[in-house]
Amino acid sequence: MTDEPVLLSYEDRGGGRIAHLTLNRPHARNAITIALAEGLRSGLAEAAGNADVILIRGAEGNFSTGGDFGEVARLREQGSEALRPLFETFIGACELIAELPVPVVAAVEGYAMAGGFELLQSVDIAIVRTDAVLADNHANFGMIPGGGGSQRLPRILGVPRAMGHILLGDRMTGAQAAEWGLAYRAAPPEQFDDTVAEVLTNLAGKDTDALARIKHLVRAGLRGSLADGLASEVESTLAHLGGERAGAGIGRFTGKGDS
Repeated sequence: MTDEPVLLSYEDRGGGRIAHLTLNRPHARNAITIALAEGLRSGLAEAAGNADVILIRGAEGNFSTGGDFGEVARLREQGSEALRPLFETFIGACELIAELPVPVVAAVEGYAMAGGFELLQSVDIAIVRTDAVLADNHANFGMIPGGGGSQRLPRILGVPRAMGHILLGDRMTGAQAAEWGLAYRAAPPEQFDDTVAEVLTNLAGKDTDALARIKHLVRAGLRGSLADGLASEVESTLAHLGGERAGAGIGRFTGKGDS
């Protein structure tokens, strides 16, 4: 296997194209370095222009244990500003996910800690193994979240659970993450790969314009008022229904289409 920190490959499935982004530092449980963060950001941008769905997964059974302690220590010796590229590049990659017009799915197994846990919070759909180990464990090492966790987790879970989790640094299983609403679905080890494949095939077979509009409405709506979001939904719906592909979809639904 190549030593590139992020690998990108494609497959055709379900009538669409799926991009596979693999975090590829298995010897370090896919810990995040500047190079990995840069590879993730550039890989996401490239994949979005060439695929209908993007899957992020860690190599060899772990999602990511977060920032690479060795790189953090080395950069810290140069002064705190030397650490800025690590955090800003990683946050930029996570933020890019929200802007992409295609769904981004995470397949989470093994460890998803700190930055890996923050990456999970950034995707559109997270599928977790029931026995995965997840945590924002920054506080356990005298650290604070640096990849967006202090901002995203309260928006996902609400303040009481997010504050308790971040301050205490408790671990949770993939099953608990799904129960809390951090993941779309949890699957046992023997069903995990099939569950991920099922979700990818489902998404790959859907209208790409509809998915892009839905994703944009949800993401943009969370940043604005309900009134603005509702107005945007009407405008986007009208624009979509005026397109040929939506017309074909309506025809199939009513039985008046070609197929």
